[in-house]
Amino acid sequence: MALGKWIFGALGFVVAGPIGGIVALLIGSLYENGSQYVQANSTQRTTQGDLRVSIIVLFACVIKADGKVLKSEINYVKPFLVRNFGEEGAKQALALLKELLKQDIDVVAVSKQIAQHVNYSTRLELVHLLLDLGNADGHIHQLELQVIQTIADNMNIQQADFQSMLALYNRHEDENWAYKALEIEPAATDEELKKAYRRMAMKYHPDKVANAGEEIRQQATDKFRAINEAYEHIKQQRGI
Repeated sequence: MALGKWIFGALGFVVAGPIGGIVALLIGSLYENGSQYVQANSTQRTTQGDLRVSIIVLFACVIKADGKVLKSEINYVKPFLVRNFGEEGAKQALALLKELLKQDIDVVAVSKQIAQHVNYSTRLELVHLLLDLGNADGHIHQLELQVIQTIADNMNIQQADFQSMLALYNRHEDENWAYKALEIEPAATDEELKKAYRRMAMKYHPDKVANAGEEIRQQATDKFRAINEAYEHIKQQRGI
């Protein structure tokens, strides 16, 4: 089955703007009648297909950042593609990703387009997913981090939320990682700690992204679990 029909048959916002321009051009060149199928079947609502395509484009932006395509990055991406597109669809989606890696992608424009159509909770999990990708080899390269920061900024992610997510990857280097994860200072009182935990647990509850697909929901679940770990870490330190 042609990739244009199989992966792009029920899209909304991504068929327009910078993402649509990038993807339709590649689909049209790689797969017969792909771009025509995209245009003929587009809607203006946001679908799980929109998120999947957006993630593939964002993956390309991060992988390209340091000028190298690492095996660890591809090994991280492949299971995501299989979970979302099945074995056969994953092969075709990977071919699309490889073509995207050859393109000059306007990271700012792509991020702003996503911000216009995707709710804040889901955008948070998109950034979380990109940080996971950057950390696939056990370390987020500075150039990758800069690109992810640019994406987050242009998706209107609050800096405190970005630093909260980033703190989870610095557990062994930053003794205050748990406080940063909860968006509070080490001097916070026990009552402020409890309030911060409740606020963060609500912000990252998986139910907030229930309609965004299983992959995004799993990211929210992971973040929700990490918030609990940060809270328990601080409580243990304080003997609460």
